[in-house]
Amino acid sequence: MSVSSYLARRAAQKERVRILYRRALKDTLNWAVHRHLFYQHASDLREKFDANKHVEDLDTIDRLIADGEASYDKWRHPDPYIVPWAPGGSKFTRNPKPPEGI
Repeated sequence: MSVSSYLARRAAQKERVRILYRRALKDTLNWAVHRHLFYQHASDLREKFDANKHVEDLDTIDRLIADGEASYDKWRHPDPYIVPWAPGGSKFTRNPKPPEGI
């Protein structure tokens, strides 16, 4: 494997891990009712990610990422919180702008 392909694969893996961690952390907010519960769950999540920080084998890293994504999809919240004014929220386009000329 050439150096450039190795670096490209490592960069893609780092991006996948970053995206997985952020998605899992945001989903933790959906499960935690209170902030003190969220902080504990976020700390546990970080420990899970840090436990595999030392792994260097590319195929092992790909397997760990695939396992993490499968676990995330399995335990994802069925009714995630959506900010009311965001797309999909309860107030999204509730009061549209009036037409021009009125």
